[in-house]
Amino acid sequence: MSHSKHKPLVKRMPKHVYEEELERLQVQLVSMQQWVIETGARVVVIFEGRDAAGKGGAIKRIVQYLNPRAARVVALPTPNDREKGQWYFQRYIEHLPTAGEIVLMDRSWYNRAGVERVMDYCTPEQYRRFLHQVPTFERMLVEDGIILIKYWYSVSDEVQEERFHSRLNDPMRRWKLSETDVVSITKWEDYSRAKDAMFEATDHADAPWYTIESDDKRASRINTINHLLTQVPYQPREPEKVTIPPRPAADDYDRPPREKFRYVPDHAAELGHR
Repeated sequence: MSHSKHKPLVKRMPKHVYEEELERLQVQLVSMQQWVIETGARVVVIFEGRDAAGKGGAIKRIVQYLNPRAARVVALPTPNDREKGQWYFQRYIEHLPTAGEIVLMDRSWYNRAGVERVMDYCTPEQYRRFLHQVPTFERMLVEDGIILIKYWYSVSDEVQEERFHSRLNDPMRRWKLSETDVVSITKWEDYSRAKDAMFEATDHADAPWYTIESDDKRASRINTINHLLTQVPYQPREPEKVTIPPRPAADDYDRPPREKFRYVPDHAAELGHR
């Protein structure tokens, strides 16, 4: 696998410091989720920002040790013809959490204020209607008891371009690089204006925007999780006590011959120990 040989543009948080603090915070995330489950709280966390700003990496670290039955990542594809005919917020409403759930949105209804606005995927009237409706929509969610947290990931143009080149040369991350992503380089200032207008219209007291500086991915992940934990009014929960019983003595069970089963080839053994 080939990687970019350019010298990193940003001084990164030391790896050992990052890993130690990440583990500490992830333990707290598990405790926080247990509180959400026990109390029936509903949490929505929105992740927005420029392409390659580090949203996906932060989400992965948040959900890494959470119970997947009570934590979901929502990353919706381009709307189909039926969805295009709906009220704009309709397709997002069905993904909102029920009691005891955490939903992390990797991009959200704010697509309309960003890529749809810049790329002319929506009409000016649809855009204006969105900016008018979204504060009311979000107040309805908050008034109903949903904990709504909105993060904007800010990345510099130099670091964004470096990450694009890194993805281009990485077969495991090439899928992350789309034509729309590449075009964003040539529309940097258009996206800046769209973001400014979005903040002006939607940064309200009920659901404020929180900006994450993300040139250093490690620091941005730590800052995200640390802040997220302060936004959910959880009380630490101790896990339920579980007693592992002693294993009973073997009875007269005879295991069928191995030849009766299909085993996956031991590819690992062929590699040897390197």
